[in-house]
Amino acid sequence: MIALNNLFPVFALIGLGALLKQIHLTGESFLSSPSVDNSATDLIAAAICAVVTVYLISAICLKLFRVSNFAAGSFSQSCYRFNTYAGMAVIMNALGETGVLRFGILIGFIIPIINVLAVSTLTWYSGQTIDTRERLRITLRALISNPLIIGCLAGMAYSRMVGEFPVFLDNTFRLAAMVTLPLALLSIGGTLTLKNLKAHMGQAFLGSAIKLLVLPSVGWFFLKAFDASPLSFQVGMLFFTLPTAPAIIVLSSQLNSDTELASAAIALSTLLSFFSMSAVLLIL
Repeated sequence: MIALNNLFPVFALIGLGALLKQIHLTGESFLSSPSVDNSATDLIAAAICAVVTVYLISAICLKLFRVSNFAAGSFSQSCYRFNTYAGMAVIMNALGETGVLRFGILIGFIIPIINVLAVSTLTWYSGQTIDTRERLRITLRALISNPLIIGCLAGMAYSRMVGEFPVFLDNTFRLAAMVTLPLALLSIGGTLTLKNLKAHMGQAFLGSAIKLLVLPSVGWFFLKAFDASPLSFQVGMLFFTLPTAPAIIVLSSQLNSDTELASAAIALSTLLSFFSMSAVLLIL
């Protein structure tokens, strides 16, 4: 019942989003709409180590399973990128505002690192016949113009130099969050598609297995190694079992990678993540 109570609201909204799209109550215009605390040091360190380790594992798998250059970027992203909105909703239900605060601190640090890894891989395997120096230049340009990286760095800089938002702004953002989180989950459900899954089942399943089995196992090891606090351990394990981010299809499209594989990986990992997150909630 613990898993059902915490996960059902999230997956119900995702499922409702898919249903609303099928019966044409939502369209592309709706779905494309916008969607350091010292106590978090243990969690941040463990998450960075785990993500980088799994990134290296995904790089080995590219060679081991002979993933094409066209599919490499999408496959790699599917192994370690995470769905922020699903994470926020599940952690809010399971751990309350204290857990959400810890999760927010974590993603502020981990999102720029993940995007550096993703953009680097996508650029390196772009298939363009250019020399190493030009690849590095293109990679750097893509990194400094990435909105997620810019947003996270700007937020950390503001927090460091200014501190908290004024009360009127904080209250405004809280009200906006009450609306945007359910809409984001509806949008995720509305954009899920299984049409590419059959053609890309092998690589999508491998990416999902790495994301939902290998990453949590590696993450558990590092959380133990850094002697994470109980709250950091709970937030960390839920973070490691989140489904792949829908944003991978956007970045894959922008940097010439396989969007069909990205779509298949998103759908499969979202479906399977119910079991991975349920296991964590039952164990913890």
